This record gives sequence, C-alpha cells and structure tokens, in this order.
Amino acid sequence: MVLPAVVLIVGAYLIGSIPSAYLAGKWVKGIDLRQYGSGTVSGSMVWEHVARWALFPVGIFDIFKAALPTWVGLELGLGDMTAVAAGIAALVGHNWPLYLGFTGGRGLSPFLGTVFVIYPWGFAWLLAFLAIGFFLGDSAPWALAGLVLLPVFNHVMSGPAVLNLAAAAMVIITLIKRLEANRRPLPEDQTERRKVLLRRFFYDRDIRSHQEWLDRRL
Repeated sequence: MVLPAVVLIVGAYLIGSIPSAYLAGKWVKGIDLRQYGSGTVSGSMVWEHVARWALFPVGIFDIFKAALPTWVGLELGLGDMTAVAAGIAALVGHNWPLYLGFTGGRGLSPFLGTVFVIYPWGFAWLLAFLAIGFFLGDSAPWALAGLVLLPVFNHVMSGPAVLNLAAAAMVIITLIKRLEANRRPLPEDQTERRKVLLRRFFYDRDIRSHQEWLDRRL
C-alpha cells in the first residue's frame, strides 16, 4: 500500500497548489493578489481586493482540494494517518504552490477540509473561532487560538486521536508560514526585526494597524 499512499500524497500536493485566490484576482479584477494587502494568496485577500462574492467559490474550492484527498485516503483503506497526510500535503501545496513560485496562502481553508472529513465537530469548532475573529475585525489571533485549542476540544469530545496530530502539524505549518511570510524581507534594524517577527507570530502582519495592512499596495 506504499505506492498508492505516495501517489495520493503527491497528487494532493499538486491539487493543493492550484491557486484559486490568485486565479480569482486575475480573472475577476486583473490583479496579482501577491501585490496587495498581506501579499498572501488567500480568501481574505479575495474578500478585500477582488470581490466579496468571489470568496465563496474560492473558499469552497480551497476546502474541497484538501477534503477530497483526505476522503480518498479513507475510502481506499489507506488508514487515518495516510488520509490526514494527504490533506496536509494539499495544505502545503496551498501555502507553497508549485505553480506560483512557492508563494501562496495561509492554509486554513484546506485544513478545514481535512478536519471536515476526519471530524466535523472540529470543523465547527474552528469556524466558531473564525466567526469571532471576523466580527472583531482581526481573525489571525483567533484562528491561531482555535488551532492551538483544537486538541483540547477533541479530547473533551472524545474525537479521533489522529486529529491531534493534524492540529499539531497545522500549528507548526501556520507559524512557519507567518514567520516566512512568502519571503517578505525583514527590517535591518534588530529591534524592529524582533517586533516584526512577534507581530507575524501573533497577528500575521508586520505593522500594528490591521486595516493599514489590508489596504497596502506593494
């Protein structure tokens, strides 16, 4: 069963690399999302800079592109670990897409797809945190809190143990992505560099003002 697992994981990465948010920017508004706001190829940037209605097909596709290989892994009897690995591979493709020079999104939508297949209550848990962040006007810290606390929720609800491993992988990937920030350069001044890294870690941005960050033009 090694070969089917490898094919599934590699295929999941390639599917995950399809940059739906970037394509929406190009097709709907003729822009490169990497030159706007946070510079990430993400649903939030589609919402801010392309068209709000476009978030829905983009978000559904990004959820689906990880949900599909996760589901296929389970249906083929490859086991929970392989199924989750396929979902994580799609997530990695989303964050570091082959087709865009490895500059992509944050991976939350694909992770939602994997969680939806593995444990729908975990999907609802994460959506609740995203909703709180949306209404408070700053989703990044709430998204991170939801991910960090997902294993606690999973334990209380007696969910599948594999979800804890998926959550741990997602937290690590999320922090790497925030700090790496699509290779966005850091300030030369060491004090300011530390401040920027801390902002990236907790708030997924380089400056204090969330709105100014969203409104940027590179």
